[in-house]
Amino acid sequence: MSGARPSPDGPLVMTTEVFVDGAAGTTGLEIVARLEAHHHFTPVVLDEARRKDADARREALNDTLFAVLCLPDDAAREAIELVDPAAKTRIVDASSAHRVADGWTYGFPELIGRERIADAARVSNPGCYPTGFLALVAPLVRAGLLPADWPFTVNAVSGYSGGGKALIERFADEPDIAFRTYGLNLTHKHLPEMQRHAGLDHAVLFAPSVVPAYRGMLVEVPLHLGAMRTEPTADALHDELARFYANSEVVEVMAKGDPGELLLHRDAAPDDGMRLHVFGNEGGWNVRLVALLDNLGKGASGAAIQNLNLMAGFPETASLQLR
Repeated sequence: MSGARPSPDGPLVMTTEVFVDGAAGTTGLEIVARLEAHHHFTPVVLDEARRKDADARREALNDTLFAVLCLPDDAAREAIELVDPAAKTRIVDASSAHRVADGWTYGFPELIGRERIADAARVSNPGCYPTGFLALVAPLVRAGLLPADWPFTVNAVSGYSGGGKALIERFADEPDIAFRTYGLNLTHKHLPEMQRHAGLDHAVLFAPSVVPAYRGMLVEVPLHLGAMRTEPTADALHDELARFYANSEVVEVMAKGDPGELLLHRDAAPDDGMRLHVFGNEGGWNVRLVALLDNLGKGASGAAIQNLNLMAGFPETASLQLR
């Protein structure tokens, strides 16, 4: 289905409708905002009385060319069951339900190739934490600089919006919370995704935390390079990442050097980009690989819009909020 809206210069232009299933959630609201600002897409959102009605959702899922699922995992799987196999609807799933599932394309165009996203009918959006980890590690494993059998550790901290409405309300109701670490049983739904798409032999040791900032994320992978059989250096890792992302308008590899500190801000603006750092000690045998991103931007809603752009043949960064 298509619609029409005024162009920036006044006359009506035809647009492509995108059904956002779960538009009332944190990710859904941000996707709708980006679609509303898009010159080529128009969001389709069911009103409060119909958004949980299976028949209304079935109709929207089958009558639009594109749909984005902003739902819990089980609800996302149920939504797929509502889609007629003969329908032409192409889907981006922002949940974690299909990130390692057969028949789904992993929606990280910088890693898997923009052409694969463009040709895909079913795209699974990456998780926010895995986005930072994979951006740092996957290219280096592919290049043979980091061994696939290394026991990788990931230390990460996120703004509380990544936990959805429940965690947002908790930080509002309990303002004394300064730091929350979780996943203490050493399990997390992101682990299979990180291992699969980085091409690793072992699951990573993942230590996620949340701080009282609404959005923003820092993902760190510390490495003792001197203990690796590949004996890489910090400079070699930096140079490979810079080469790998040289043509990306979304991912930026920062210049070498110590900025003194990296910060997350309580009231940061939306940001659909990602910045990668490689910090090495003297000699370059120990490094801290660090990714800075917005968990609601490149970690969720921005990534969904980037994938939709590629699938529809529009400019990859259309409507993305890049600094």
